[in-house]
Amino acid sequence: MTSRPAGRLESFNGPAERVFDLIIFDCDGVLVDSERIAVRIDAIVLERLGWPLSEAEIVDRFMGRSEAYMTGEIERAIGRTLPAGWEGEFTPLYRDALEAELAPVDGVVEALEAISTPACVASSSTHERLRFTLGLTGLYERFDGRIFSSTEVTNGKPAPDLFLHAAATLGADPARCAVVEDSVYGVEAARAAGMRAFGYAGGLTAAERLAGPATTVFHDMRELPGLLDGA
Repeated sequence: MTSRPAGRLESFNGPAERVFDLIIFDCDGVLVDSERIAVRIDAIVLERLGWPLSEAEIVDRFMGRSEAYMTGEIERAIGRTLPAGWEGEFTPLYRDALEAELAPVDGVVEALEAISTPACVASSSTHERLRFTLGLTGLYERFDGRIFSSTEVTNGKPAPDLFLHAAATLGADPARCAVVEDSVYGVEAARAAGMRAFGYAGGLTAAERLAGPATTVFHDMRELPGLLDGA
């Protein structure tokens, strides 16, 4: 069953000194260390479809974007429409690799334990994938009822729609929201939503590519609680 938001969080009426009312976490590369695994399998899939790309090209083109966007780009590149359900052939490749290798991002569990501000997940992944990856890593229950997917909005990242949708559903002012992201498209979406971005550079995206207005770049998830408090 699709995870749906549980409604507005009463704790938004908490201490006046709180810097943010809501922390919005991306999932892949922020909560779960899935990007390296996924990019490796993406390279295999794209080559089989007739569009070989390097892992660096895949990160640049697709990291942070929705599955629908990636499918459209593949179809444009190979010059044909992919049949319905085409992903099914490759699902076992991703699932087997994730089941064997997936873990929480280093330091994120400690960070979550130290953050008292209400938090949610807003990801380009589908709800099915979010249940799978967050479930594998033991993080699903922390966010159950407060998990948002780009499938719920018209425009995915770098458009602000997903983050604004999460904030509106949970009753938070965008200006008092922080977004934790690891992709260029994700931090761009946060800025477009009028939210403060925290760009995690401990993954596949270089720090200089995450840097920009209203953005704090950091390399260790254990730093995040202090950065949020001091913003």
